[in-house]
Amino acid sequence: MEFITLNNGLVMPQLGYGVFKVPEQEVYEAVREALQAGYRSIDTAMIYENEAGVGRALRDSGIPREDIFLTTKVWNKDQGYDQTLAAFQTSLDKLGVDYVDLYLIHWPMPDEDLYMDTWRALEHLYAEGKTKAIGVSNFHVPHLKRILEEGTVVPAVNQIELHPFLSQEAIRSFCREHGIFVEAWSPLMKGRDALTEPVIVDIAARHDKTPAQVILRWHLQHEIIAIPKSVTPSRIRENLDVFDFVLSADEMNHIDQLNRNERTGSNPDDMHKK
Repeated sequence: MEFITLNNGLVMPQLGYGVFKVPEQEVYEAVREALQAGYRSIDTAMIYENEAGVGRALRDSGIPREDIFLTTKVWNKDQGYDQTLAAFQTSLDKLGVDYVDLYLIHWPMPDEDLYMDTWRALEHLYAEGKTKAIGVSNFHVPHLKRILEEGTVVPAVNQIELHPFLSQEAIRSFCREHGIFVEAWSPLMKGRDALTEPVIVDIAARHDKTPAQVILRWHLQHEIIAIPKSVTPSRIRENLDVFDFVLSADEMNHIDQLNRNERTGSNPDDMHKK
């Protein structure tokens, strides 16, 4: 495993395991498999409706709580100061833990104009030690600027859709300047075109690796945190097997040039409903 140090000194595994849309009845076995494979960072969210299963898997793993980096997120309908505090407690109860390592605002929802109130709630939770770090998800540069101007804590992480076909360089550059780590959701483009892109396939063959492993390596070498999701045991393990090779500067550049601003998920600027 490779690790990064967040802007408050907290150490986080650079490769984690995401459980987006993994049903409650499946997530227990999937997280157990990921932990057995060697993952120590698990990313969930209130809206995934699987926090209870994630928590049960963590408890049953036998791995000390302090050795697992746990992330969850406040959903759109729970934004606002008091609502966020209540939602956080609900997440703690479902997870069966007394703190999380990272708590994120899931979407900015600028039309609702509640994300600053929500951020102040996160700052309160952080000050109380109920979360070891706070951050945001799907925030564009204007949303981040407002947090920096009006808040008192710099976000540790901005989790955004990011993969070779959506490289998000403007957001990445802004985050680098302000000490915010970028974390990629859908780092493998949900198994779509990126895995069959000839440039990536050729690089994979050169290293005797899979296209997915090359893409994850590209993320790691750009100092991006990645949280690939799979419920297939062989792929869970495959996605972790990325620490024994290095992409050359030329290979990184070729992958960089694949960007076409193609999303698999929603654009934060178009999210208008809770």
